Amino acid sequence: MPRFVPPVADERSALLAFLAQQRDGLRYALLGLTEDQAWSVPTASELSLGGLLKHTMVTERRWVVAALAGRPLPGLWPIEDPGADLRRAEGETVSSLLTEYQQAAEETEKIVLDLPDLDVPCATEQAAHWSARWVLLHLIEESARHAGHADVIRQSIDGAHAADLLARAEG
Repeated sequence: MPRFVPPVADERSALLAFLAQQRDGLRYALLGLTEDQAWSVPTASELSLGGLLKHTMVTERRWVVAALAGRPLPGLWPIEDPGADLRRAEGETVSSLLTEYQQAAEETEKIVLDLPDLDVPCATEQAAHWSARWVLLHLIEESARHAGHADVIRQSIDGAHAADLLARAEG
């Protein structure tokens, strides 16, 4: 994850690149942590790094798969248990969530690249007033907000800063 998104050819590529960069920031906040550390709540908030990862992944899938593409998403859409996406489910691991997050990112990219343009409205009726462009901007906003939360939580766990984690991730 470079500090800046490299130059891109068009708006769609730019939005996908900025979203990918924010996803990386959240992923890197989990580098080298144990499961206990990843699910700990070391600050005044109720957030854990594992919960942020899960919430961000689930939110992306809801917006892209369910709202934008109009595909069924049983258990995730419609929302049956608000807040469940911030809690650890039985047997859930950071590793499994990171794999799911990567799969969600790939699914997002495929759906967005298959659209004729970014003005396409969401396919789900209750979200049809929003466009693909709006969805991507919202996901960048959501991911960036939570990557910032992740920075604070990680510093509270072991003092690691985002720049150090980026350097570690890039070897």
